[in-house]
Amino acid sequence: MDTRRKYLLLRLAPVLLVAAAAALWFADVQQGGPWVARNLVPLVVLVALAWATLRRGDGRWSGAGLRMPLGTLGFAVPALGLSAYLHYAYAVNLNDMFSDAEYPDRVFRFLPAYTLVAGGIGFAIGWIAGRNV
Repeated sequence: MDTRRKYLLLRLAPVLLVAAAAALWFADVQQGGPWVARNLVPLVVLVALAWATLRRGDGRWSGAGLRMPLGTLGFAVPALGLSAYLHYAYAVNLNDMFSDAEYPDRVFRFLPAYTLVAGGIGFAIGWIAGRNV
């Protein structure tokens, strides 16, 4: 294995670990409901963006400029943050948010669409900011 691949895998490992931990936690909170796989899509997109960033930078985050790293970070913050917040709120019934709902688990039905759109906007902002750095 060449040096570039070693660094790529080494630097991708934390992203994979966070994504795997989040995926397991999401599945636990949803109790294996019908939308678990759909809610993992933003995590897969995050890992793919991180991999593309590292590949483009020859195993370094900023090897090809700051557009992709800031775009990836811009995607990760709203996509992972919003999803984690709503899963936490559902798990602890934050402020009785889900007490009166007839089907409280349906919050997860459209969550991937919201997180992907928010992540896309964050990616665009990070990409634009990376051009000017």
